[in-house]
Amino acid sequence: MEASLARLVTVGNFEDDLKKLADVDWIIEAVVENLEIKRTLLRKVEAIRKPGTVVTTNTSGLPVGKIAEGLSDDFRRAWFGTHFFNPRRYMRLLELIPTPDADRGLIDAISHFCDVRLGKGVVMAKDTPNFIGNRIGTFSVLNVMRLMQEMDFTIEDVDALTGQAVGWPKSATFRTIDLVGLDILGHVVSNMTTNVHDERNDLRLPDFFGKMIEKKWLGDKTKGGFYKKVKSSEPGKEDERLAIDWKTVEYHPRQKPKFPALDMAKNVEDTGARVRMLLGMEGAPQKGDRAGAFLWAALSDLWTYCANRVPEISDSIVEIDRAMKLGFNWELGPFELWDAAGVEATVARMKKEGKPVAANVEKLLASGQKSWYADDPKAASGRKYWQLASGDWQPLEVAPGVWSVTVAKKSNGVVKKNSGASLVDLGDGVGCIEFHSKMNSLGSDIMNLVSQTLKPGGAGDNFDAFVITNDATNFSVGANLMLLLMSIQEEEWDEVDLVIRQFQGMTQAIKFSPKPVVSAPFGLCLGGGTEISLHAAARQPHAELYTGLVEVGVGLLPGGGGCKEMLLRAVDKAAASRGKVSGEALAGSAEMMEAMKQAFETIATAKIATSAYEARALGFLSDSDRITMNRERVLFDAKARALELARAGYEPPVLRVDIPAPGENLLAALKMGVHLMRQGDFITDYEVKLGSKIAEVLCGGKVTPGTPVSEQYILDLEREGFKSLCGEKKTQERIQFTLKTGKTLRN
Repeated sequence: MEASLARLVTVGNFEDDLKKLADVDWIIEAVVENLEIKRTLLRKVEAIRKPGTVVTTNTSGLPVGKIAEGLSDDFRRAWFGTHFFNPRRYMRLLELIPTPDADRGLIDAISHFCDVRLGKGVVMAKDTPNFIGNRIGTFSVLNVMRLMQEMDFTIEDVDALTGQAVGWPKSATFRTIDLVGLDILGHVVSNMTTNVHDERNDLRLPDFFGKMIEKKWLGDKTKGGFYKKVKSSEPGKEDERLAIDWKTVEYHPRQKPKFPALDMAKNVEDTGARVRMLLGMEGAPQKGDRAGAFLWAALSDLWTYCANRVPEISDSIVEIDRAMKLGFNWELGPFELWDAAGVEATVARMKKEGKPVAANVEKLLASGQKSWYADDPKAASGRKYWQLASGDWQPLEVAPGVWSVTVAKKSNGVVKKNSGASLVDLGDGVGCIEFHSKMNSLGSDIMNLVSQTLKPGGAGDNFDAFVITNDATNFSVGANLMLLLMSIQEEEWDEVDLVIRQFQGMTQAIKFSPKPVVSAPFGLCLGGGTEISLHAAARQPHAELYTGLVEVGVGLLPGGGGCKEMLLRAVDKAAASRGKVSGEALAGSAEMMEAMKQAFETIATAKIATSAYEARALGFLSDSDRITMNRERVLFDAKARALELARAGYEPPVLRVDIPAPGENLLAALKMGVHLMRQGDFITDYEVKLGSKIAEVLCGGKVTPGTPVSEQYILDLEREGFKSLCGEKKTQERIQFTLKTGKTLRN
């Protein structure tokens, strides 16, 4: 998560370093998937490890219990499976596979450690081939390949249908296989076809897949799999993307699929409603709708297969849903997706079409139930599920500290709400300001609710502390650019000025709130989202935080206090290194030059931290900010931090009026750096203008170094700089391009 952390890893080998295992608490075996090789190595480990040391296997296919057969009782007591999904950092799923001999206390200890310290979503799996994630995932992939051939779809068609349309990742089916590697999928399927004997034993990898393996077209690792990029022969033209024609096993230019139903469904935000529309569950299925026919065949088969796997691979539907969400990044697990499509209606359609129906779903419907899950305000998760073994509802249990804003709403309620944000009661005197606009973009509705909540006499008066966070994929993508562009195009400059003042008023309300405000950012936290975080009393980010002041990408500068806060951090950093000196001496010091250079580069090059640890190095987080590894624990940890600040007698900061402005000398140095970047052709002429404007704001303008200035003075410079850039044609072009493509224009 941050380059310097590599120092914590020591590389070793089995000849020279095996003896070091005598000093560790947990050993993970991850050698080649060969039973004899694993056993031979583990016998050596057994001779060295101290009694009680946990030893687990990362096998994805071999029976966990069988690997440790013949080893001592103490070894087998501390032996079980820990199947991590790859890449380890980004894939949250960890399947824990107990064996009959394993000590439950040791399993619980490892489970807790992996949850809290590694940020894993832990799922208990049975010791069956491919466990849960790969068993269901492999079935789904093989079945999709079968349907593609039978229904005459292309690779591109299938990826368009099995991606975000149904709440699955953008990489869908074949792009995902390219990422994983065709050879890896081949091994997993081989293990499944050899060891699994269920009702879908007919499924096999198709012939074209074998031909691709022979040609060593294994995906991204060999620069070509189902897709590959070819460099364009024309200068300045984008690389061409090719796709495989599975009938000829030859590449052709990638074709854009044309499905009218899919184009219509893209306008539906709710995944359940979108799936119902695509499947034709809202009305009679449309004749000739190939997209709907394909998805119906794929999903109805998936639901039946999953229902037949309980209790074979897991004791309840919950583990299957969690495994697919955490291991394959599905928005909804198979049973949750089934609920969204409508269990009763889909089963009736299966019967009408003569499709097989799982006995377990017949059992559910015979009990008078119409869904696998239901709301349960008493449960810590806010939900209950239908337990097939006992034939009744069970609360969906979660580990202590796992929490969400959705659950808090159900138990404590919403105090105030508008179209963009809500004030939610978290209990214990803590309120949560939740954003819920599209992509959590920041508009006047959010600004109003934050400001009104935090001002004395406002909606937040009954609370002792606040948390700003939400349950979305991303914390906030920044200001609402569409509304800004409309105001610019209509030359409503008073409106633009008002919006910037509103935004600055909101961030100032956060910073100077008499009650502590803790920001809990995660995912994308860009531009205005970063500015909100910078002004909080403390931050409790998720480790996977992608944050930065990216306004320069749309031809602007941070106008909501971002420049001001980065300047304050630079001044404080220089002062801490330099010691107590006069404002003029500090402003002219080497320490100030270094700190200002970093702050300027961070803003002017739109640096984005790719983890919370990098965010700390860039100055977006302070050393005292704590990082939460598990996304599901962010809200709980942020509330605890807010209470801690409140109970310690929190005092808000005082508005600073004596900031030693870096002034004209540093401004000249930064502008020289910008000039040299242009000379080297690293930036455009317009980026020279942007860089110079940012430098002017950060340095407090062309003033004598050390001149005392106030926070409000820097905010005024920010606002004027932001407005002046709004009037530039090239800025407007950048905003339009980003809104249209989601990319940055370097004009």
